[in-house]
Amino acid sequence: MNRPEDIDLLEKAAAATTNAHAPYSGFQVGAAVETDDGTVFVGCNVENASYGLTMCAERTAIFSAVAEGHRSFARIAVVASGDTLPYPCGACRQVLSEFCDDDMKVLVAAADNLEDYKTVTLGDLLPHAFRLEKP
Repeated sequence: MNRPEDIDLLEKAAAATTNAHAPYSGFQVGAAVETDDGTVFVGCNVENASYGLTMCAERTAIFSAVAEGHRSFARIAVVASGDTLPYPCGACRQVLSEFCDDDMKVLVAAADNLEDYKTVTLGDLLPHAFRLEKP
């Protein structure tokens, strides 16, 4: 069932795809992360000729939020150009696990059809995450 608040976050992620720098893959990705207080930060993928230096949209959004002092997140939406569902890569899953619990919602959608999004939890994507034990 589509929730209006999910579609709103997905639309913000979709808008961020327009800023992506993806001359090598042609795969524009946008992410919108919502903090526990409702603030939303967006990010896009930024590719580099030295491909290992490429930054994914999810990490760009998380790092922007952290730079502004946020450390607790409710959910993230990830949208990609075309018709592929853009599940976060392993590096992004690990970064998300640094700040988020296993029950954090991860919304993924293709830009061509935001209404047909999927929702999973971070725990679904990264079971047995490697993370600092919290007191």
